[in-house]
Amino acid sequence: MATAKKTGSGVLEKAVNRRRSSKHNEGPKVMDTKAVFTALYDVCEENATFFSGATKGQAGNAAQHLVDAMTTIQEHARSLEPVITGFAAIYHHFDFDPHIPANGYRSLVKVVRCCLLQIINKGRYITSNRRSIFFRTRHNAVEMEAYCSALCQLRALLYLAQRLLHDNSHGNLFFQEESGLSQSFLRESASMHKGCFYGRCVGFQFTPAIRPCLQSIAISLVAFGENYKKHQSGIGVAASSFLTSGKYAIDPELRGQEYERITQNLDVHFWKTFWNITETEVLSSLVCMTATQVKVNRALSVPPMAFDLPLASDPTHMVTVSPPAAHIGPAPIQMRLISYELREGQDSEKLLAMCRSEGGHISLSLGLKSKRSPRSPWLVLHFHGGGFVAQTSKSHEPYLRSWSQDLNAAVLSVDYSLAPEAPFPRALEECFYAYCWAIKNHNLLGWTGERVCLAGDSAGGNLCVTVSMQAASHGVRMPDGIVAAYPATLLTAYASPSRLLTLIDPLLPLSVLSRCLSAYAGTEPQVEKQVEKVSTLSMVRRDTALRLKDFKQGASDWIHSLLDRGSSDAVRKSVSDASLTSPHTDPPVPTEPSKYSQEKGSVKNQTCHDLGSHTNSSTSNVQKNASQIANHLSTSTTNHSSIFDITLTPENQLEDVSFFLCKEVDPAVSETFSSVAIPPPCGEEDSENPREFPEGFEPLRSAQLAEMIVQNSPIVRNPYMSPLLAPDSMLKGLPPIHIVACHLDPMLDDSVMFAKRLRNIGQPVTLCVVDDLPHGFLSLSQLSTETREATNVCMERIKDVFTMKDPPPEMRKHRKLERTNQNASATKIIHTRLSKEIKSEKEQELVIGGGAIVVDGEGLAGFSPPTKSEAEKIPA
Repeated sequence: MATAKKTGSGVLEKAVNRRRSSKHNEGPKVMDTKAVFTALYDVCEENATFFSGATKGQAGNAAQHLVDAMTTIQEHARSLEPVITGFAAIYHHFDFDPHIPANGYRSLVKVVRCCLLQIINKGRYITSNRRSIFFRTRHNAVEMEAYCSALCQLRALLYLAQRLLHDNSHGNLFFQEESGLSQSFLRESASMHKGCFYGRCVGFQFTPAIRPCLQSIAISLVAFGENYKKHQSGIGVAASSFLTSGKYAIDPELRGQEYERITQNLDVHFWKTFWNITETEVLSSLVCMTATQVKVNRALSVPPMAFDLPLASDPTHMVTVSPPAAHIGPAPIQMRLISYELREGQDSEKLLAMCRSEGGHISLSLGLKSKRSPRSPWLVLHFHGGGFVAQTSKSHEPYLRSWSQDLNAAVLSVDYSLAPEAPFPRALEECFYAYCWAIKNHNLLGWTGERVCLAGDSAGGNLCVTVSMQAASHGVRMPDGIVAAYPATLLTAYASPSRLLTLIDPLLPLSVLSRCLSAYAGTEPQVEKQVEKVSTLSMVRRDTALRLKDFKQGASDWIHSLLDRGSSDAVRKSVSDASLTSPHTDPPVPTEPSKYSQEKGSVKNQTCHDLGSHTNSSTSNVQKNASQIANHLSTSTTNHSSIFDITLTPENQLEDVSFFLCKEVDPAVSETFSSVAIPPPCGEEDSENPREFPEGFEPLRSAQLAEMIVQNSPIVRNPYMSPLLAPDSMLKGLPPIHIVACHLDPMLDDSVMFAKRLRNIGQPVTLCVVDDLPHGFLSLSQLSTETREATNVCMERIKDVFTMKDPPPEMRKHRKLERTNQNASATKIIHTRLSKEIKSEKEQELVIGGGAIVVDGEGLAGFSPPTKSEAEKIPA
């Protein structure tokens, strides 16, 4: 078995070697679906039989609850088993690549399996400790009831996924209509009970290391929501929230109920306020104390002045870049410059004149004429996430500081204007202006102007792509590459299997996501509402005695859960080591090139060619309309209207946008799909409230409905807002795009389908999928080893952009995170033996951070294609 080579930091190599053991020598281990369900039936039946005898007193009542929960879990499992088995047989058809097992259907199945494993682990704990005098029947009954509710709701999600499979076109993950199934998805999201996923079961699907953080976020959120608007001062809200958070820490059911109320009803202004808590001076100072110390951390305010840039196709002609003007008119553009070393130009009088007093500091030794490092050939231009409505560069400082040190480059992060006060296209205009300004004023940033990489997460990933599209349309220099972490590429209400996860995700609920997208589209009302508290909180105030009783019981359960924590963290190990291997395992990832791989061989070659010539292709694309752009910009002081006025010609209509890898459908595949997919229940059209689930099943419903009013504004289908819907002509010529997605992210399908689109038109693209981590892991980079390693993956992709040669080599294999510095002869050998390399599955799997699967867009890497002169010397 090959071992990973050393990287610059060595962290990733240690992570790989730490998780590789002798049990991996036989190839990747695949979860056995049948064995999991068998173990579940056995443990539930055994415990139900044991506790059926206890029927007296309070303990008997708790025992009956436990028996009922075990019985109901078995009923749900019997219905889920054929569905899980069916999806396991077909979901590989939706993968981006045979070596990249990731799509929304896989994610749904994985979440269900995680829930089943939690139940099995808890059931085995009950079996081992039920005779102990310290065993608390009520506590364990409540735990089982919570996971029983979660399993019921997950069963409903799988039914909706079967509907998606039935109604959708072959090979597509999105249902491209805002009516029909997408409306059903919104209706179910508004009425389905979700509190069980925010209480005892919060974050069960993620790596154990991240669950305490998610629990803390949930407690902070509900405590903050209770005190929201009660105090004018942010410090007052924080202090009151801290004092009232105790009851939510010891009472998971109350926390889940209040969390559901907040996520379903409070408007975008609440989320903007809560997400910006980390922007406060106290918290940001505490976070930065533990982050990498840098010599330059300066907030800039760039005045809105027009300037000229040379055309990429003809540097003798200039293009005028006008300042942003949409919605709020010309205003300074806010940025933050971060540099580990003080470099030439970063202390110039011109740059210091733009500094805001709010920013960080330049080292105190400046007055003593400290040594300046030479300018770096690299620059990272960063666009932060936050749903287009919240956060600034301050929230993302910790990992940006680390990147500046490890990449030996300056980082310029743009604090673009936020919605709903500044909706689309204001953020895009400011980010594009900042990009052009950085190219024009590279000498002020400690940068030579050689290579620039755009990097962003979530909403920032969207802006990275759209800024590049703007650069292509204006004819200016293109960035050398894009690194987009879990980007939002489709801002419509289209349903997809991964977006079903918004019904259970604690960080990205659909109701919150829809409000953020509506705010960015300019359709979210800006009037804040007061929402009446739920009856449970009123009871807290009216009946103190009852709450004291609940407090006592809750404290007991909380202490008991702490004692159980050690066993719960080992849930995967306890089940996966229990001989869960048999002929019923899922189809493994293919180790040899399949017919599918051979069919797209020409695409691989074309992609490799385009990777080396993307600059030339982008130049030729923009050269056609360069003169028109120059004329337009020279006669107009603003260009924001051009984004609104985009109209698609008949040959570029949205229905012509292809998401498919192959248009010919194998009859055998269609038959397999039809065995898993289910049509809508009978009589749906005759009812005002159509039934979405088979007869005999109904998910749990919320006490109050969520306000899921999604404005179907045409602007959300604008290519500069939803780049996944851009016609091929707008995507061709973009720089290499490296996407880092999360396997359990509700926006996973955005990344998979966008990578498919780019590959299908021959654009250079890589896809990396990290496992067991939530959306927004970059902001959690300091909290666990897994998030740090995933953040380093993003940094390695940026390093790839900076170190690519001309012509740039194709990306290395996903099993490697280190650069390969090979001489010409070694390159030739690897190039001629590539077909043998890709046959070894062991050479293609890498597990980091609790199961991160790191891959590239074509499943090929680890070699540099020979130059033309070298190729002529290679013997036939």
